[in-house]
Amino acid sequence: MATQHSSGDLLADRRYRYAEACLADGDHAGAADLAEQALEIAPRYAPAWLLLGRAREGLAVQDGDPALRAAATRAYACALDIDPDDTLGVRAHLVRLGEGAGLPALSPAYVRALFDGYAPRFERHLVDGLGYVGPTLVRDALPPVPERFEAALDLGCGTGLMGAAIRDRVGHLTGVDLSPGMLSLARAKRHHGQPLYDRLAEGDLMAFLAGEPPDSADLCLAADVLIYVADLGPVLERVARVLRPVGLAAFTVQSHDGDGARLGADGRYAHADSHITEAASGAGLEILMLRPADVRREGGRPVPGRIVVLHRTRQ
Repeated sequence: MATQHSSGDLLADRRYRYAEACLADGDHAGAADLAEQALEIAPRYAPAWLLLGRAREGLAVQDGDPALRAAATRAYACALDIDPDDTLGVRAHLVRLGEGAGLPALSPAYVRALFDGYAPRFERHLVDGLGYVGPTLVRDALPPVPERFEAALDLGCGTGLMGAAIRDRVGHLTGVDLSPGMLSLARAKRHHGQPLYDRLAEGDLMAFLAGEPPDSADLCLAADVLIYVADLGPVLERVARVLRPVGLAAFTVQSHDGDGARLGADGRYAHADSHITEAASGAGLEILMLRPADVRREGGRPVPGRIVVLHRTRQ
């Protein structure tokens, strides 16, 4: 189902908006009470169930009450039952609470809805508000040889920030993204009077890579994209498949000092260096660069990250 912008009842919508304001102010009890009032009127309003879960989870953190944590889980489960495609991003909350039944934390429907709504203000917010410099860092991390790449794939191309940064070093540039809204903006961009991208595709990253011919790309790029992927292994295996021998892959990730991948409160994954190393090795990719980098800022503070450059070793 599409994300519900209204419950269909004006009184329920008003209660929901008041609940949102309470949650934003840190009044979890007030938010929970108002969300429950909205749900009494509109019991199939998934955003209110999500908000109720967040409010109860906040109360559980304050009070240390496992019953409130269980109540939050039940509210999230109700939201997911109403919206099984998870356009609201409920799974991420369940995964953080140790639930989720092994489902991916971030569904394609959620990512698509998130970025379709974000598209009109994406570049201004990301570049001006968050100091995002991922595409520049990725471009500058590439070795000077080869001077020009015959064919490149911009994975999760968004509005075309990475494409614009790399266009002068690429012959044929393909971009892929889940979000039609993002792609429409990328499609409108020009480079020396010509379309920025030679080809744009709408779809899931894994499905796109599976459909590309093997040994067909010299360069694969992913700027601020793999932060929405838990296990990098399957992605890098498909990247290695489409790369030509000694082809390059370059991307950014958020990082942490533990093991594996960790889903943060921001809804993004941070990856340990050991996870990156193991995923690359398993895919037949050798690390040329694994360097700390502050790709953007959140709350005025730099977000720990890495710039990664790999090349295909498997023949």
